[in-house]
Amino acid sequence: MKTLTVFTPTYNRAHTLGRVYDSLCRQSCKDFEWMVIDDGSTDGTRALVESYQETGFPIHYIYKENGGLYTGYNTAYANIQTELCVCIDSDDYMPDDAVEKIVTFWQQKGSSKYAGFLGLDYNIATKELIGGRFPEGLEEVYFYDLHLKGLHGGDTKPVMRTELMREVAPQIGFPGEKNFNPVYMMLQVCDKYPILLLNENLCNVEYQIGADSMSQGIWRQYVNSARSFAKLRLLEMTLQHNTLKNKMRVCVHYISSCLLSKDKDWLNKSPLKGMTLMLFPVGFALYLMVLWKNRQ
Repeated sequence: MKTLTVFTPTYNRAHTLGRVYDSLCRQSCKDFEWMVIDDGSTDGTRALVESYQETGFPIHYIYKENGGLYTGYNTAYANIQTELCVCIDSDDYMPDDAVEKIVTFWQQKGSSKYAGFLGLDYNIATKELIGGRFPEGLEEVYFYDLHLKGLHGGDTKPVMRTELMREVAPQIGFPGEKNFNPVYMMLQVCDKYPILLLNENLCNVEYQIGADSMSQGIWRQYVNSARSFAKLRLLEMTLQHNTLKNKMRVCVHYISSCLLSKDKDWLNKSPLKGMTLMLFPVGFALYLMVLWKNRQ
Protein backbone atom coordinates (compact mmCIF):
# COMPACT_ATOMS: atom_id res chain seq x y z
CA MET A 1 0.00 0.00 0.00
CA LYS A 2 1.16 3.53 -0.74
CA THR A 3 2.02 5.97 2.06
CA LEU A 4 0.27 9.09 0.74
CA THR A 5 -2.99 10.00 -0.97
CA VAL A 6 -3.10 13.29 -2.81
CA PHE A 7 -6.77 14.21 -3.02
CA THR A 8 -8.30 16.89 -5.20
CA PRO A 9 -11.89 18.08 -4.76
CA THR A 10 -12.96 19.70 -8.02
CA TYR A 11 -15.92 21.43 -9.62
CA ASN A 12 -15.80 22.40 -13.30
CA ARG A 13 -12.03 22.73 -13.32
CA ALA A 14 -11.17 20.45 -16.21
CA HIS A 15 -9.16 23.35 -17.63
CA THR A 16 -6.77 23.32 -14.64
CA LEU A 17 -6.71 19.64 -13.61
CA GLY A 18 -4.11 18.86 -16.25
CA ARG A 19 -1.57 20.92 -14.35
CA VAL A 20 -2.18 18.90 -11.18
CA TYR A 21 -1.87 15.66 -13.13
CA ASP A 22 1.31 16.71 -14.93
CA SER A 23 2.96 17.67 -11.64
CA LEU A 24 2.10 14.25 -10.20
CA CYS A 25 3.56 12.55 -13.25
CA ARG A 26 6.83 14.36 -12.59
CA GLN A 27 7.13 13.28 -8.94
CA SER A 28 10.53 11.86 -8.05
CA CYS A 29 8.87 9.50 -5.56
CA LYS A 30 5.93 7.30 -6.63
CA ASP A 31 4.76 6.35 -3.13
CA PHE A 32 1.33 7.95 -3.58
CA GLU A 33 -2.14 7.66 -5.07
CA TRP A 34 -4.30 10.41 -6.54
CA MET A 35 -7.98 10.69 -5.63
CA VAL A 36 -10.19 13.08 -7.59
CA ILE A 37 -13.53 13.94 -5.96
CA ASP A 38 -15.79 15.41 -8.62
CA ASP A 39 -18.40 17.66 -6.99
CA GLY A 40 -20.96 17.42 -9.78
CA SER A 41 -18.91 18.86 -12.66
CA THR A 42 -20.53 19.33 -16.05
CA ASP A 43 -17.42 20.21 -18.08
CA GLY A 44 -16.06 16.80 -19.04
CA THR A 45 -14.05 16.22 -15.86
CA ARG A 46 -14.96 12.52 -15.73
CA ALA A 47 -13.72 11.79 -19.26
CA LEU A 48 -10.54 13.74 -18.62
CA VAL A 49 -9.67 11.88 -15.41
CA GLU A 50 -10.56 8.52 -16.99
CA SER A 51 -8.06 9.28 -19.75
CA TYR A 52 -5.42 9.84 -17.08
CA GLN A 53 -6.19 6.45 -15.49
CA GLU A 54 -4.86 4.57 -18.50
CA THR A 55 -1.22 5.19 -17.59
CA GLY A 56 1.05 5.92 -14.64
CA PHE A 57 0.23 5.99 -10.92
CA PRO A 58 -3.03 4.84 -9.22
CA ILE A 59 -5.88 7.29 -9.82
CA HIS A 60 -9.26 7.00 -8.10
CA TYR A 61 -12.18 9.01 -9.49
CA ILE A 62 -15.27 9.56 -7.33
CA TYR A 63 -18.31 11.44 -8.61
CA LYS A 64 -20.81 13.00 -6.20
CA GLU A 65 -23.64 15.49 -6.43
CA ASN A 66 -22.64 19.10 -5.92
CA GLY A 67 -22.46 19.95 -2.24
CA GLY A 68 -19.53 22.26 -1.66
CA LEU A 69 -15.87 21.85 -0.75
CA TYR A 70 -16.36 20.32 2.69
CA THR A 71 -18.45 17.47 1.25
CA GLY A 72 -15.52 16.68 -1.05
CA TYR A 73 -13.30 16.38 2.01
CA ASN A 74 -15.90 14.14 3.66
CA THR A 75 -15.87 11.84 0.63
CA ALA A 76 -12.08 11.79 0.58
CA TYR A 77 -11.72 10.85 4.24
CA ALA A 78 -14.32 8.10 3.84
CA ASN A 79 -12.37 6.50 1.00
CA ILE A 80 -8.65 7.13 1.57
CA GLN A 81 -6.76 4.02 2.68
CA THR A 82 -3.21 5.39 3.03
CA GLU A 83 -1.53 6.53 6.25
CA LEU A 84 -1.19 10.16 5.12
CA CYS A 85 -3.29 12.48 3.00
CA VAL A 86 -2.86 15.94 1.53
CA CYS A 87 -5.28 18.11 -0.42
CA ILE A 88 -3.99 19.71 -3.60
CA ASP A 89 -6.66 21.98 -5.02
CA SER A 90 -7.70 21.67 -8.64
CA ASP A 91 -5.98 24.93 -9.58
CA ASP A 92 -2.70 24.24 -7.75
CA TYR A 93 0.15 21.80 -8.33
CA MET A 94 3.04 20.14 -6.49
CA PRO A 95 6.77 20.72 -6.93
CA ASP A 96 8.46 17.74 -8.56
CA ASP A 97 9.99 16.51 -5.28
CA ALA A 98 7.03 17.21 -2.97
CA VAL A 99 5.97 13.58 -2.46
CA GLU A 100 9.58 12.59 -1.80
CA LYS A 101 9.88 15.31 0.84
CA ILE A 102 6.58 14.31 2.45
CA VAL A 103 7.35 10.59 2.67
CA THR A 104 10.97 11.07 3.79
CA PHE A 105 10.08 13.63 6.45
CA TRP A 106 7.34 11.45 7.91
CA GLN A 107 9.61 8.39 7.98
CA GLN A 108 12.23 10.41 9.86
CA LYS A 109 10.06 12.48 12.22
CA GLY A 110 6.51 11.14 12.23
CA SER A 111 4.80 9.17 14.97
CA SER A 112 1.39 8.58 16.52
CA LYS A 113 1.89 11.57 18.85
CA TYR A 114 1.43 14.00 15.94
CA ALA A 115 -1.60 14.98 13.86
CA GLY A 116 0.69 15.17 10.84
CA PHE A 117 2.80 18.07 9.61
CA LEU A 118 2.65 21.40 7.84
CA GLY A 119 4.61 22.36 4.76
CA LEU A 120 4.68 25.67 2.91
CA ASP A 121 2.71 27.11 -0.02
CA TYR A 122 4.35 29.07 -2.83
CA ASN A 123 2.50 31.87 -4.64
CA ILE A 124 3.00 31.42 -8.39
CA ALA A 125 2.19 35.06 -9.15
CA THR A 126 4.49 36.72 -6.60
CA LYS A 127 7.12 33.94 -6.69
CA GLU A 128 7.31 33.97 -2.91
CA LEU A 129 6.50 31.60 -0.06
CA ILE A 130 3.11 32.57 1.34
CA GLY A 131 3.80 33.98 4.79
CA GLY A 132 7.49 33.13 4.57
CA ARG A 133 9.20 30.29 6.38
CA PHE A 134 8.46 28.83 9.80
CA PRO A 135 10.73 30.09 12.59
CA GLU A 136 14.08 28.30 12.50
CA GLY A 137 14.41 25.71 15.24
CA LEU A 138 10.65 25.36 15.75
CA GLU A 139 9.91 21.69 15.05
CA GLU A 140 6.34 21.29 16.31
CA VAL A 141 3.40 23.44 17.34
CA TYR A 142 -0.30 23.33 18.04
CA PHE A 143 -1.95 24.49 14.83
CA TYR A 144 -4.02 27.30 16.34
CA ASP A 145 -0.93 28.71 18.06
CA LEU A 146 0.83 29.12 14.73
CA HIS A 147 -1.20 32.21 13.84
CA LEU A 148 -2.30 33.41 17.29
CA LYS A 149 1.31 33.67 18.45
CA GLY A 150 2.49 35.22 15.18
CA LEU A 151 4.71 32.28 14.27
CA HIS A 152 3.57 32.27 10.64
CA GLY A 153 1.36 34.66 8.73
CA GLY A 154 0.21 32.80 5.64
CA ASP A 155 -1.34 29.66 4.21
CA THR A 156 0.26 26.32 4.93
CA LYS A 157 -0.08 22.88 3.38
CA PRO A 158 -1.30 20.29 5.94
CA VAL A 159 -0.32 16.66 5.52
CA MET A 160 -2.58 14.80 7.90
CA ARG A 161 -2.83 11.33 9.41
CA THR A 162 -5.86 9.84 7.68
CA GLU A 163 -7.08 7.84 10.68
CA LEU A 164 -7.39 10.98 12.79
CA MET A 165 -9.29 12.88 10.10
CA ARG A 166 -11.65 9.94 9.69
CA GLU A 167 -12.43 10.07 13.41
CA VAL A 168 -13.89 13.59 13.11
CA ALA A 169 -15.50 13.12 9.68
CA PRO A 170 -18.00 13.60 8.23
CA GLN A 171 -18.41 17.31 8.77
CA ILE A 172 -22.15 17.90 9.12
CA GLY A 173 -23.33 21.05 7.40
CA PHE A 174 -26.65 22.70 6.65
CA PRO A 175 -28.95 22.38 3.63
CA GLY A 176 -28.20 25.01 1.02
CA GLU A 177 -24.94 26.15 2.65
CA LYS A 178 -21.88 25.13 0.63
CA ASN A 179 -19.23 27.42 2.15
CA PHE A 180 -18.57 25.49 5.35
CA ASN A 181 -14.79 25.52 5.67
CA PRO A 182 -13.33 21.99 6.06
CA VAL A 183 -10.78 23.44 8.49
CA TYR A 184 -13.52 22.61 11.02
CA MET A 185 -12.33 18.98 11.02
CA MET A 186 -8.66 19.87 11.17
CA LEU A 187 -9.17 22.17 14.17
CA GLN A 188 -10.73 19.30 16.12
CA VAL A 189 -7.76 17.03 15.50
CA CYS A 190 -5.07 19.69 15.90
CA ASP A 191 -6.39 20.89 19.24
CA LYS A 192 -5.57 17.44 20.66
CA TYR A 193 -2.35 16.66 18.82
CA PRO A 194 0.63 18.88 18.00
CA ILE A 195 1.72 19.13 14.37
CA LEU A 196 5.23 18.96 12.96
CA LEU A 197 6.70 21.69 10.76
CA LEU A 198 8.56 21.15 7.48
CA ASN A 199 10.22 24.27 6.07
CA GLU A 200 9.78 23.15 2.46
CA ASN A 201 7.45 24.15 -0.37
CA LEU A 202 4.86 21.42 -0.95
CA CYS A 203 2.37 23.26 -3.15
CA ASN A 204 2.42 25.92 -5.86
CA VAL A 205 -0.70 28.06 -5.52
CA GLU A 206 -2.62 30.16 -8.00
CA TYR A 207 -5.50 32.10 -6.49
CA GLN A 208 -8.62 31.88 -8.64
CA ILE A 209 -11.08 34.77 -8.89
CA GLY A 210 -14.67 33.76 -9.36
CA ALA A 211 -17.90 32.63 -7.76
CA ASP A 212 -16.60 29.07 -7.29
CA SER A 213 -13.51 30.15 -5.39
CA MET A 214 -13.87 29.83 -1.62
CA SER A 215 -11.20 32.45 -1.06
CA GLN A 216 -13.31 35.07 -2.82
CA GLY A 217 -16.46 36.89 -1.71
CA ILE A 218 -16.17 36.31 2.04
CA TRP A 219 -18.81 38.95 2.79
CA ARG A 220 -21.26 37.11 0.57
CA GLN A 221 -20.37 33.81 2.21
CA TYR A 222 -21.15 35.25 5.65
CA VAL A 223 -24.73 35.62 4.43
CA ASN A 224 -25.27 32.49 2.36
CA SER A 225 -23.60 30.16 4.89
CA ALA A 226 -24.40 31.91 8.16
CA ARG A 227 -25.28 28.76 10.13
CA SER A 228 -22.05 27.11 9.02
CA PHE A 229 -19.98 30.09 10.16
CA ALA A 230 -21.80 30.10 13.50
CA LYS A 231 -21.00 26.41 13.99
CA LEU A 232 -17.33 27.02 13.21
CA ARG A 233 -17.24 29.89 15.74
CA LEU A 234 -18.81 27.68 18.41
CA LEU A 235 -16.02 25.16 17.90
CA GLU A 236 -13.36 27.88 18.07
CA MET A 237 -14.76 29.08 21.41
CA THR A 238 -14.07 25.64 22.92
CA LEU A 239 -10.50 25.14 21.66
CA GLN A 240 -8.03 24.77 24.52
CA HIS A 241 -5.23 26.32 22.45
CA ASN A 242 -6.76 29.77 22.20
CA THR A 243 -6.33 33.27 23.62
CA LEU A 244 -8.70 35.68 25.32
CA LYS A 245 -8.33 38.19 22.50
CA ASN A 246 -9.18 35.62 19.86
CA LYS A 247 -12.13 34.28 21.85
CA MET A 248 -13.52 37.81 21.85
CA ARG A 249 -13.07 38.05 18.07
CA VAL A 250 -14.79 34.69 17.64
CA CYS A 251 -17.72 35.79 19.83
CA VAL A 252 -18.24 38.89 17.69
CA HIS A 253 -18.36 36.81 14.51
CA TYR A 254 -20.62 34.25 16.17
CA ILE A 255 -23.15 36.93 17.12
CA SER A 256 -23.14 38.33 13.60
CA SER A 257 -23.66 34.88 12.06
CA CYS A 258 -26.53 34.09 14.44
CA LEU A 259 -28.25 37.37 13.56
CA LEU A 260 -27.83 36.63 9.86
CA SER A 261 -29.30 33.16 10.29
CA LYS A 262 -32.07 34.47 12.61
CA ASP A 263 -31.06 32.02 15.34
CA LYS A 264 -32.93 33.19 18.44
CA ASP A 265 -31.17 30.65 20.66
CA TRP A 266 -27.74 32.20 20.10
CA LEU A 267 -26.99 32.99 23.74
CA ASN A 268 -27.97 29.58 25.12
CA LYS A 269 -25.77 27.83 22.56
CA SER A 270 -22.67 29.85 23.39
CA PRO A 271 -20.15 28.19 25.75
CA LEU A 272 -18.96 31.72 26.66
CA LYS A 273 -22.28 33.30 27.58
CA GLY A 274 -20.95 36.23 29.59
CA MET A 275 -18.44 37.25 26.95
CA THR A 276 -20.97 36.74 24.17
CA LEU A 277 -23.56 38.91 25.89
CA MET A 278 -21.01 41.62 26.66
CA LEU A 279 -19.87 41.74 23.01
CA PHE A 280 -23.37 41.77 21.51
CA PRO A 281 -23.16 45.47 20.45
CA VAL A 282 -19.93 44.78 18.55
CA GLY A 283 -21.41 41.66 16.96
CA PHE A 284 -24.49 43.66 15.96
CA ALA A 285 -22.23 46.26 14.35
CA LEU A 286 -20.48 43.53 12.34
CA TYR A 287 -23.90 42.19 11.33
CA LEU A 288 -24.83 45.62 9.97
CA MET A 289 -21.52 45.82 8.11
CA VAL A 290 -22.13 42.44 6.47
CA LEU A 291 -25.56 43.60 5.35
CA TRP A 292 -24.05 46.80 3.99
CA LYS A 293 -21.35 44.89 2.10
CA ASN A 294 -24.08 42.75 0.52
CA ARG A 295 -26.48 45.60 -0.24
CA GLN A 296 -26.29 45.07 -4.02
